[in-house]
Amino acid sequence: MQPPISEPGTGAWAPLRRPVFRTIWLAALIANVGTWMQTVAGQWLLIEHHSTSLLISLVQSASSVPVLLLVIPAGVVADFLDRRRLLLAVQVVQTVLAGLLALLTAAGQTTPHVLLLFTFLLGCGAAAQLPAYQAMVSDLLPRAELGQGAALSSLGVNLARAVGPAIAGLLLAHLGVAWLFALNAASFALFGVALLTAPAARHTTASAVRAASWSSLAAGGRYVWHAPAVRRILLRLMLFAVPANVLWALLAPLAEARLGLGATGYGVLLGAAGAGAVGGAILLPALRGRLSASGQLTVAGLVYGAGLIALAFTRDATVAVVVLIPIGVAWITVIAGLNATTQAFLPDWVRARALAVYQMVLFGVFAGSAAAWGAAATWLGISRVFAAAGILLLATAVAGVWLPLRSTDLGDRTAIPDAVLPEATFVGWADDPVELIVRYQVPANHRGAFLDAMTDLRRSRLRTGASHWALLSDTADPQWLLEHYRFASWADYVDLSQHRQTPYDHQVRHRVEALADAVSTQRLLALTLPSDRTPPGSR
Repeated sequence: MQPPISEPGTGAWAPLRRPVFRTIWLAALIANVGTWMQTVAGQWLLIEHHSTSLLISLVQSASSVPVLLLVIPAGVVADFLDRRRLLLAVQVVQTVLAGLLALLTAAGQTTPHVLLLFTFLLGCGAAAQLPAYQAMVSDLLPRAELGQGAALSSLGVNLARAVGPAIAGLLLAHLGVAWLFALNAASFALFGVALLTAPAARHTTASAVRAASWSSLAAGGRYVWHAPAVRRILLRLMLFAVPANVLWALLAPLAEARLGLGATGYGVLLGAAGAGAVGGAILLPALRGRLSASGQLTVAGLVYGAGLIALAFTRDATVAVVVLIPIGVAWITVIAGLNATTQAFLPDWVRARALAVYQMVLFGVFAGSAAAWGAAATWLGISRVFAAAGILLLATAVAGVWLPLRSTDLGDRTAIPDAVLPEATFVGWADDPVELIVRYQVPANHRGAFLDAMTDLRRSRLRTGASHWALLSDTADPQWLLEHYRFASWADYVDLSQHRQTPYDHQVRHRVEALADAVSTQRLLALTLPSDRTPPGSR
């Protein structure tokens, strides 16, 4: 699918002027709202069954664990296959599952175990579609608007997380749990209809199916591991989300046990957090102009931590409502801001897989921390757990001052192909693992700067597909240094050369070459030649 070609818009909301993007974005927002309505309704159903805090918190864990398990394979599929067809198929399955759960609940047959099973199955569907939807932004917008589109995509997902529970809480008292499950089913169907408005996606070829193999699973993780900026984003995400998630895991029992509220009161609490999130979403563009990304994280962490401590000690529902508004602002500032930054930083060729790693970390934190806070509340009580989480969040926000986000401004993330492929000498088959050797003649006065530049080049090589990298010295002539790195196959190296290197990667390579007096022709050598395989051209 080729992105639309037209005059780029300006401002954070420019992509919403495009009808197809606007339709799919709104439908996805509604579907995500439905998902969070389902989570809140499920938690309240367990409260009506007088379940423990641990069991209630497991509703969130049951929806998050599938993302932890499946999102990486889903990212591989989304990078190579037809994203629109994948999303359509998932909506059909989700609609059926959510509809069946609504019928069982209306008939009074939804026990806690049945609820957790369906929550897990619906979580599997969420895992299958998450990378595809986020990566689909590049299919719907011109490149000049990808940054704004990524921010809006992230904003929609995280706004739904804040607003969905609020809407669910307000509707619970009037409609009941079964109807909220039914509305979730309808939201999936609506998203499916909206997807039909998207342009025809790229044709799925046999080579694309082969490319979406197990070897591709490592690409997203490898890219993230060798991108210090993304690693720092994930670290700050975990430092915030572990303590912050106590609110979403245990607000329902807090509302009932400490504040004495029913379904309507619970809805008001969630509505306050949701209103704060909406306000935060509106303020985000202006906030980015006043505070650095690291500054936003620190301020949001301090506000959220102080809010959790206030909730731990108050028994006044009005105070709780007031406190939850800035908490909502802080939540959307961190979660949507980090997600948008990550999306805009990632290049097209690995975006879905690297985003899958991001989502795996996020939902892994959600699943683990929800269960941990639920278990802690069973032993220590709701109030002590909220206070402990607030203190922990204040501490991590302050510690974040010494862990600032790294710069993600590396310029254009569009791949630039090499003009000429290096000369290749094959000893085996073209799909065997291959090694590449580059020889540099480095004068003594450039050696220190050369080694520093090679640090960046090493990261570039490993991010873009090399599975092994080493820098060796030629013992016969110390002026010559040998860069030695490996690829899974010749086809993998060709893909690197044509589709994976951004302008920044080229700049790094040129900076290294400028410090050498001479650079030899690169040589590619096949590592293996199995005895039962015939070399090309021998028949």
